[in-house]
Amino acid sequence: MTSPGVPGPRSAPPDTRSAAGGSGAAPGAAAEQLLGRLTLDEKLQMLHQYAPELPRLGLASFRTGTEVLHGLAWLGPATVFPQAVGLAATWDPDLLEAVGDAVGREVRERHRDTPAVGLNVWGPVVNLLRDPRWGRNDEGYSEDPYLTAELAIGYCRGLRGGGSGERPAVLTTAPTLKHFLGYNHETDKATTSADIRPRILYEYDLRPFEWIIKAGVVSGLMLSYNRVNGRPCHTTPLLGLLRSWQPDLVVVSDAYGTKGMVEDHRYFPDHPHAYAAALRTGLDSFTEDSGSPADTVAALREAMALGLINEADVDAAVRRLLRMRIRLGEGTGCTRAPAGENTSVDHRAHQDLALAAARKAVVLLRNDRDLLPLDGPGPGRIVVIGPHADKVLVDWVSGTLPYERAVVDVLRDRLGPDAVDFIEGVDRVELVLDGGLGHVVAGPVPDGSPLRARSTTSGADRWFDVLDWGDGIVTLRSVANHRFVSRGDDGVLANTAAIPYGWFVPEAFRLVPAPTEGWSYLRHVYSGRYVTVVDGVVVASAKAPEQATRLRLATVSRATDGIADRLADAAAVLVVVGTHPLINGREGQDRTELSLPARQEEVARSVVSARPDAVVAIVSGWPPAIPWLAGHARALLWSAHGGQEQGTAIVDVILGTHAPAGRLPQTWYHGAHALGEHLDYDIIGSRKTYLYDPAEPLFPFGHGLTYARFRYGEPRITPTTLRDGDRCRVSVEVTNTGPVDSDEVVQLYVRTPGEAVRRPVRELRGFRRVHLKVGQTVRVSFELAVADLAYWDVANGRFAVEPGRYEVEVGRSSTHCEGRAPFQVIGAPPAPRDMSRRLVRAVDHDDAVGVATVDEARGGGDAVEARRPGAWLCYRNVEMSGVNRLVAQASNTTPSTATVEVRLDDPFAGELVGALEVPVVDGEWSWRTVEGPARGDGRHDVYVVLPAHVRLASIGLVNAPRPLGELEAHNGERSRNLGALP
Repeated sequence: MTSPGVPGPRSAPPDTRSAAGGSGAAPGAAAEQLLGRLTLDEKLQMLHQYAPELPRLGLASFRTGTEVLHGLAWLGPATVFPQAVGLAATWDPDLLEAVGDAVGREVRERHRDTPAVGLNVWGPVVNLLRDPRWGRNDEGYSEDPYLTAELAIGYCRGLRGGGSGERPAVLTTAPTLKHFLGYNHETDKATTSADIRPRILYEYDLRPFEWIIKAGVVSGLMLSYNRVNGRPCHTTPLLGLLRSWQPDLVVVSDAYGTKGMVEDHRYFPDHPHAYAAALRTGLDSFTEDSGSPADTVAALREAMALGLINEADVDAAVRRLLRMRIRLGEGTGCTRAPAGENTSVDHRAHQDLALAAARKAVVLLRNDRDLLPLDGPGPGRIVVIGPHADKVLVDWVSGTLPYERAVVDVLRDRLGPDAVDFIEGVDRVELVLDGGLGHVVAGPVPDGSPLRARSTTSGADRWFDVLDWGDGIVTLRSVANHRFVSRGDDGVLANTAAIPYGWFVPEAFRLVPAPTEGWSYLRHVYSGRYVTVVDGVVVASAKAPEQATRLRLATVSRATDGIADRLADAAAVLVVVGTHPLINGREGQDRTELSLPARQEEVARSVVSARPDAVVAIVSGWPPAIPWLAGHARALLWSAHGGQEQGTAIVDVILGTHAPAGRLPQTWYHGAHALGEHLDYDIIGSRKTYLYDPAEPLFPFGHGLTYARFRYGEPRITPTTLRDGDRCRVSVEVTNTGPVDSDEVVQLYVRTPGEAVRRPVRELRGFRRVHLKVGQTVRVSFELAVADLAYWDVANGRFAVEPGRYEVEVGRSSTHCEGRAPFQVIGAPPAPRDMSRRLVRAVDHDDAVGVATVDEARGGGDAVEARRPGAWLCYRNVEMSGVNRLVAQASNTTPSTATVEVRLDDPFAGELVGALEVPVVDGEWSWRTVEGPARGDGRHDVYVVLPAHVRLASIGLVNAPRPLGELEAHNGERSRNLGALP
């Protein structure tokens, strides 16, 4: 039963007018007028991120790329909302639209005051969070495509302006989705490839991009650094598919991504070939060389001279860029009149919105015996413990905090300064130097001074607080002036940093054990240099441990010292621990583990052991593995790094000023061991995410508790029998039985038959965040289309719906079902696969072991490569009638001829029906058509067994003589080879 496609999340109908927006085709006409007046040199310059001013045409300078992930970034004070994964925890697209509107207005305000601030904004990130070890987990929304798309549509609608109706005549900003495609790893991302077979591509990775683009709320798309199936994303042929959904979609490169195809991936021999390939594939704007377009223009000019591109290729990109600029307010005559540009931003309203977002983002994970909310600590003190209680940390894509409200500060404001006892819970040490050099000493100068080795000083000048951020990484804070030790460009260490911050965090160190017990070396993480003493000054300059100065950490006080005594008479206890957004996982670096920093976990455990009624709050941009705390802490809550109002939101939830209703946007695991290989992108085969993982998680996708109790009625579905093209309505009554007014997130999941192919355990197909007063009942309804049930049919290259019995589940999380209702889909069962009429693409297999998806040619097409002996592909339910010949297109770069076998029903013990000898070729993209005798009848699962390092592009089992050329014409989706090698 085939389906025309999957409509995806609910949204306003896409704008079917000119893709340029506005009324009629005016933007397109204006763009053509300008395009006709531009010189070739001006056109080439416009393809760079920094397009120059062109006074003769009235064109101002234009810059792509203002970061807006969860607020206006890098341009001074701006409203800092919770991290993207925290916004996702709200499960509230309307809230994200309001946040996007606020961010867009702040961009417009900054653009008005500083025109160099670009209106093409970069965000949101819609890469799926399939593995929480991803260093940029905090930048995405969810592991689920539907939730990701719904939230991103809301955020983009706010960024562009105009509300939920038609697109406005003038956009507030031009949102750009990040990052296309298959981007969920950081370590070595510029040299590695994500293996994404067709089912994973169409059912998972591509879906949020498709749904968001089709909703008509974005202007652009950014390409990612990595390769997909062996091909750099900056030359992905999939851009043609995206442009079929939105012809004027502006495609930008990530910073230095185009050069990276030469310098990192080594996919092209030089920059002209790489730039030409990217432009012809569909790239419009080159983000290279910061503000200088000279190298980009030179590479494109040389590419034209070589005949790799022509002026029509350049015009296509410039045309799309001009139409985007016109939608932002540049029209005929190029006057700027964007909506709201002359209106001051109500920053107080944005502060209130930041608080509302931070409150809604808090997820109550556990609340045994209704420990929360606290009725107030009553007489006596509330003891607050942990290194996150007095801090608000920001990530790399945050704006400058206009103010910050930490947990301790908010509690002191609410309860009085004498009612709050704060213990940071960190080790305090002295750094004793080997060789009679004394101690490392930091002066009390407020702004800091170089660290020195001295043997006579005592007291606070030689004390340092050690903050543990996990995986052995620490920061050292001088007690003398309460500033962090940082490494300068000259290698000198000084207590100068107010906070650990920066692209490479120069305040991060790692202790490396020395061969002699009790001694260590201190290694600066970013530079890799070891700490030593030069002329009495402490520097990180030694290239190897043997050139460094050994040191020993002499304990002044331990993180847990005295905590138990201070808890004895406390009225309430709160622990606030978590992770640093720039250390141990961030852009450029994945995590290797999911544990909380060891010292912080030790503090939390000691507190909970002494006071079982202690409340534990975790602040993190990714889901830490906390099995002990999850089993022992009676009250446990989570917030992503929540921006300027983080402390207020956490305190409001703990004291009951706000009733929590956040939900987890991704699964929390017991440990990294449950995740398998990080680079394994096949969520079906590896059973990753809530969609395919049958194991019980630590906390499931969609989980979150409330202070109210909600009663669900039985879900109703009408009609209960559906055919292709039909829709049904699912509804359920929800009642708040008290004791407080509260939001509830009602979630709709679908369970599919999964007989033809492996399907998700369950799949989110609807959700609604609703507010109910005590005693109130609401009916929540969802619309479900038959197309929503489709899977990618690899045999026919389209979405299909399997007939059979389906079931909807309505509940509070992916594992907490409050009610079920069955329904039936009527239709023809999947037809058997026919491999006799055309060569079947090797990548269109139903199952595989030991293979990787690779590039068939530089310009397009996918193939498979065996990565170990005995690798195999499986094509299920194949109809075989009088088969007499086996045909394949293969590549063999091994030293000798290789044999490909075809067996029935089992890759090793099955009947051998054919074999092919593949000769040695001179390159991975050199394909040979090989054929040999075969036999077979009936319906079988067909297994193709490959020797290591042999590539297969296509294969067919033929039942009659047939011209090879006719078979080859059906092979896959080959594209032209962009920029042939010299």
